[in-house]
Amino acid sequence: MAPDIRDIEVIAPNLKRRLSGVTATVVRLVPLQARRIGIAATGPGLPPHVPHVPLWRLFLMPRDRLRVWHARRNTEMALGLVLRGVFRRRLALLFTSASQRRHTGYTRGLIARMDGLVATSGRSACYLERTAEVIHHGIDTEAFSPPLDRAALRRRLGLPEGDVILGCFGRIRAQKGTDAFVDAAIDLLQVRPGVTALVMGRATEGHEAFLDDLKARAAAAQLADRVRFLSEVPVHEMADWYRALDLYVAPQRWEGFGLTPIEAMACGVPVVATRVGAFEEIVTKATGTLVPPGDVPALAAAIAPFLDDADRRRTAGAAALERVRTQFRIEDEAAALVAVYRRLLAGERW
Repeated sequence: MAPDIRDIEVIAPNLKRRLSGVTATVVRLVPLQARRIGIAATGPGLPPHVPHVPLWRLFLMPRDRLRVWHARRNTEMALGLVLRGVFRRRLALLFTSASQRRHTGYTRGLIARMDGLVATSGRSACYLERTAEVIHHGIDTEAFSPPLDRAALRRRLGLPEGDVILGCFGRIRAQKGTDAFVDAAIDLLQVRPGVTALVMGRATEGHEAFLDDLKARAAAAQLADRVRFLSEVPVHEMADWYRALDLYVAPQRWEGFGLTPIEAMACGVPVVATRVGAFEEIVTKATGTLVPPGDVPALAAAIAPFLDDADRRRTAGAAALERVRTQFRIEDEAAALVAVYRRLLAGERW
């Protein structure tokens, strides 16, 4: 979908061909934002339904109006500066930061030349040396919603209908805390015969031995049939796997933002998560429990009450659903960003 460049008010670059969280954000948001403002993405590998323009056209776009350049990576900030400084395009430069550590000197230098800043969480904003607008990520609450018939869904997915099922989804690696989840599950399942744990995701190159070790731990505990390791599924199938759960666990040791707890909560599932990323701004006492990262005994102790108390799961699941529907809708994220774009187009800087 190629809009007329004369109608474009905002450009969202995606200068990375390989799928990443940033790419997914651009692909999710731009079509929604296009209903409110003239916006187009640019860069390689964008799906056809996303309004986009070829990179080369940016160097020739008319100077008839000010446009917003919304960068999310260093390379994109740098290109925006080149377009404005060398090619004299009229651009207001905006940067969104999800980082939760001190930026390098190079990144700080780029950020210092931006006209506006957005942070995806309050914690990310603390690592910026300037004021930033905090706008949380949101999700599609129609695509992620509670099951109509969980028992039937479990039968279709090949899962035990009567068990309490907890899950941990995403890349399988130490950073994501998959080992902490498996160790906690082994501890808990040994004394709870009616519980099944699901690990779903992919071990990318360099992490295959890590996954093999986790499978060996479950087998050694004689739990290979109840700590199940499932292959990654397409994005459009993920919601069903959340819907099949009684509890979702996000055991990350480090995270930039982290959408999986929101996706689970939108399906009416309570969450036990670590205090990383934006999880402290997502999970409340009403919707689940937070624990320190890397602390397996604390993780197991937080999970246990949910496994043992169906009423607690139902109450927390209902609160989780309400929280996402009022605080983390992707439509609200898109609208908040469009409001930022309009401020920049009106000449505001911060």
